[in-house]
Amino acid sequence: MFKDYFKYYKSRNPPPNLENVIDVDKSTKVKQIFATCALTNSKFSHLGLTEINSWRIYEFNDITGLIFIKNPFMCAGQRYWITKCLKDYPRKPNKLNIDAHSLLEDNETWWDTCTKNDERASSLIPRLRWATMGYHHNWDTKNYSEDLRGEIPEDLAEVSKIFAQVLGFRDFNAEAAIINYYRMNSTLAGHVDHSEVDIQAPLISISFGQTAVFLIGGPRPEDPAHAVFLRSGDVVVMTGQSRLNYHGVPKILPTDSSTWDLDNNFFDSDDWSKARSLINQTRININVRQVLKPGQSNLYQS
Repeated sequence: MFKDYFKYYKSRNPPPNLENVIDVDKSTKVKQIFATCALTNSKFSHLGLTEINSWRIYEFNDITGLIFIKNPFMCAGQRYWITKCLKDYPRKPNKLNIDAHSLLEDNETWWDTCTKNDERASSLIPRLRWATMGYHHNWDTKNYSEDLRGEIPEDLAEVSKIFAQVLGFRDFNAEAAIINYYRMNSTLAGHVDHSEVDIQAPLISISFGQTAVFLIGGPRPEDPAHAVFLRSGDVVVMTGQSRLNYHGVPKILPTDSSTWDLDNNFFDSDDWSKARSLINQTRININVRQVLKPGQSNLYQS
């Protein structure tokens, strides 16, 4: 059943009817909930977050455990994270899908190469599909390894922990991150994330850039699925039963509002001018997980 929904929304000719895609601000299929853990707002501003009392948090009536935080980022915050994802995260020692193809020289970075207005940049921009940090996911074995373990950037670990704590997951630790880069024709096939030792910990997903149709089903491939719009700044947290549900991204759509540009009281730095050019044709998803159980320091501990 999931694959039938996926095929429908992936279709280009004819394009899918989007009237049944859930828009959380308008849908009766969600209900608003409130933070279960009070945090001081002083922890938030340097991460580009708005005050917590302004956050709109929803849970889904028919998708147990799936929580949606409607864009809690300031305009400047979106710019900060978009630039981080494009400039800093596709660098060594982080691992990239393009590493296997030797597309960059040892002294080159994806950002420096792709922000030049030349033919090589045009060719290389769409080749970047993912970057991994912390425990690096092995796409062949679907397992983590201590031999492939790096560091999670401090600010990313902090913002992820804030989202988890606000929802009551006080002990969450960010230990693995995948940054997915989508072009307008990209998709992400349906899958279940079950490689982590602690599958009770939430999975945190942050979207920036162009809009996605996010598809989530049940724990079995034959379960029906729901489609949800994910716009720039939106945060999805998969907890409880939803943590092991099939999910994927069958379609990317042009955004109907470039929320990163709504506040014009900023001086456009050179980095942001370059990042804006890239994000106008890109969706970015930051996916953060806790790998280990509480009390574990490595994969070898029971």
